[in-house]
Amino acid sequence: MDWKKLISNKRLGQEARQSQRHDGRSEFKRDYDRIIFSAPFRRMQNKTQVFPLPGSIFVHNRLTHSLEVASVGKSLGDGVMAELLKRHPELRDSFFEEIGTIVSSACLAHDMGNPPFGHSGEKAIQAYFTDGGGAFLKGMVSSRLWSDVIHFEGNANAFRLLAHQFKGRREGGFVMTYTTLASIVKYPFSSESAGPHGKFGFFYPEEPLYSRIADELGLLRLEPEGEPARYARHPLVYLVEAADDICYEIMDIEDAHKLRILSYDETRQLLLGFFDEETRTAICKRMETEGVDDVNEQVVYMRSCAIGTLTNACTQVFIDHEEEILAGTFQGSLIKHTPAAILNAYKRCTETSCKKIYNSKPVLDVELSGYRIIQTLMEQMVNAVVYPERFYSRQLIQRVSSQYDISSDNLDDRIMAVVDYISGMTDVYALDIYQKINGISLPIV
Repeated sequence: MDWKKLISNKRLGQEARQSQRHDGRSEFKRDYDRIIFSAPFRRMQNKTQVFPLPGSIFVHNRLTHSLEVASVGKSLGDGVMAELLKRHPELRDSFFEEIGTIVSSACLAHDMGNPPFGHSGEKAIQAYFTDGGGAFLKGMVSSRLWSDVIHFEGNANAFRLLAHQFKGRREGGFVMTYTTLASIVKYPFSSESAGPHGKFGFFYPEEPLYSRIADELGLLRLEPEGEPARYARHPLVYLVEAADDICYEIMDIEDAHKLRILSYDETRQLLLGFFDEETRTAICKRMETEGVDDVNEQVVYMRSCAIGTLTNACTQVFIDHEEEILAGTFQGSLIKHTPAAILNAYKRCTETSCKKIYNSKPVLDVELSGYRIIQTLMEQMVNAVVYPERFYSRQLIQRVSSQYDISSDNLDDRIMAVVDYISGMTDVYALDIYQKINGISLPIV
């Protein structure tokens, strides 16, 4: 793959039009602005990241997580750009110099397709079709839609949200640049190629859009024509993935300390585990010299050091493996190729998270409640679009925004409209609708 072709400011839906700009912003900065001012981005402030949404202690939600990922992504992109320009001076004064902004924009958008209640929301949508009341639809919808919904994926949904032409929206969805859109897709293949891990990058209605983008940018096609589309990742996806990996793992440790799931000593040991003894001593001395006495502030300080180390390490991995990345042969994430000491420290954080954080009572409670809420909403709304002539169905359908194709003549489109509607809800809105349709609460007039 070729950097000059990989970084393009062509916009999906405006390919034939060269717009005139007068405010000094680049096309990639416009992508950033379009995302950050959008309603779906704003709604992430009320979507669970890991822990229940805050009471007296403020932990991360999808919005704050995405902002932090974007910050780390900018550092990764800028660091890679600066080093690779030394290797490729011919890329100076080209779009390549904007990869920090591109990665940052993709980081902002990477979680926009996630449903309410974290990963339990994803599982609830999948399980409704595989194990729940939606199993009867298997013979009624197309095989491609069925594959999409039983593997429902927040990553694929983010691409759909940005690229799909919903009702009342112009062609190309958000009309983003090809490169920003490609940088969001971690798994550049359809659900039919998802395999046992169940991950994929785009639903079947958006496959032609992704193929158009991939062909324009020169992404390597890994399957022959006639087979389900499967491409090599856009190189910048590795930086978006690394920023996400760094933030969710390290920030979950900080949040667990705030919620007293992890003790100070446990947290300190995990965060300083990224450094050798000499560096650990130096970090502790700096905290003492700078008057960082409060234990919460010390955790913040150590967390900052850990993120900095991981960011530098992932930047170096990308630079060292640039040739493999461009050839589409690089395997795994950037973090998995970091030096052994850093990787082992990261694995200790992951093991602790799985053992003590993701299985803690507050997390399990919100996942159990969220799972039940999403399953119930799916049951009610799918039945409504399958049997739209019923009185109760008509009442439910009238609640859905006109942007969703909920009254289409095509059952595939109606089922996908239900998935679009429910996955776009915030946690609070999903709970509110659940209570209303179950008669648990009544609107106050």
